[in-house]
Amino acid sequence: MIKYNGIRKIGDNMSDFVINVEHVDKVYKLYDSNRARVADTLGLSRKKNYKEHYALKDMSFTVKRGECVGLIGTNGSGKSTILKIITGVLSPTAGEVTVDGRISALLELGAGFNQEYTGMENIYLNGTMLGYSKEEIDEKLDDILSFADIGDFVFQPVKTYSSGMFVRLAFAVAINIDPEILIVDEALSVGDVFFQAKCYKKFEEFKAAGKTILFVSHDLGAISKYCDKAVLINKGDKVAEGTPKDMIDIYKKILVGQEPALNSKVDMADGFSADGGKHDDTADNGTTWKSNYQLNPNVNEYGDGRASIVDFAIIDDNGNYTNAIMKGSTFTVKSKVHFNTDIENPIFTLTFKTLKGIDVTGTNTMYEKCDVGLCKEGSEYVATFTQKMDMQGGEYLMSISCTGFDGVDFVAYHRLYDVMNLTVVSTKNTVGFYDMNSMVSVEQVK
Repeated sequence: MIKYNGIRKIGDNMSDFVINVEHVDKVYKLYDSNRARVADTLGLSRKKNYKEHYALKDMSFTVKRGECVGLIGTNGSGKSTILKIITGVLSPTAGEVTVDGRISALLELGAGFNQEYTGMENIYLNGTMLGYSKEEIDEKLDDILSFADIGDFVFQPVKTYSSGMFVRLAFAVAINIDPEILIVDEALSVGDVFFQAKCYKKFEEFKAAGKTILFVSHDLGAISKYCDKAVLINKGDKVAEGTPKDMIDIYKKILVGQEPALNSKVDMADGFSADGGKHDDTADNGTTWKSNYQLNPNVNEYGDGRASIVDFAIIDDNGNYTNAIMKGSTFTVKSKVHFNTDIENPIFTLTFKTLKGIDVTGTNTMYEKCDVGLCKEGSEYVATFTQKMDMQGGEYLMSISCTGFDGVDFVAYHRLYDVMNLTVVSTKNTVGFYDMNSMVSVEQVK
């Protein structure tokens, strides 16, 4: 059941909690065939001919007035489903949702917009659906058009818009109609970096005005920077809620398959101490480091076979296997190589690229003047690269290799290009790929 306690102005004796989600289930029936679906719909089937899929299971959390709350989790975890229930797009199978305040929601590209209408017509359509009169929308029109900044395209049908233009207009409407609660679901991912910066500035203005923001994002940097609290969802269950840093730490474990047991809910007051994520170079339990990660199925792999990269890992400053590293923290990359023949002074390499294939940074044992010496046939060596993460927040690809020289000829023994991704979580990004970590001061001289 969904309850809306009416549209109130800020300060009109609102309760502390503007969103209250209590024991919500959302169950979908999965049929083997359309025939079975029709039979069940018409009540013609005497037996249960479907499977139940819980998109959400016993979901409960609250959002206080003035909070900025982020929902994080893997794809398919139920984040968008709970937002749609909160906004009334979907009904829960069980449980109750109470909302106290006027909601403006940007759930997905195209939601609430008529593709045949012009941008201007959609502004008035959306405003009317939110309960505003034409006169009230007229007063807000200049702010909407200025924020969207799409020029004369506002007079064209929105079906002709690019995804970037569409989200600019949709967000401009959502953000400028004076909502008490703003709900956003990943829509900003299609905007350019300058538009995203403008949107986040508006987020800060909303927070300063005592309004409430609930948003879904895979940008862990944005969650860390803007949110007062984060709720972590996995496979329809709420795993935990707490500070963004604590939730991101748990999320990083989930990303590499080290999920906390749901029959023992995470208590952030006691801390999360799942040791399954700790690396142990001395353990010999038959598992590999790389089994902790989702690897690139299209990795570019080649070499002459005289050496083989048999294992590798990224390890954060807490000793956890992860491919999400906080900017400014220290992290380690390990590469284990098995030598199939005697090789003198092999070179272990490490490189990070952008998703577009541009080299950002990298090094190797030769550059670092770390001579390995003679590696005998059948031996295994581990190269350990430890450094501070100064790359900007975002997504990168990691490449590793074992190379060397056969006389004067350069040889690639084994290379794994773009073998896995690396997510850098940042609360401060500067220009370019790398942070200069400048010490800055400004003083008046006149």
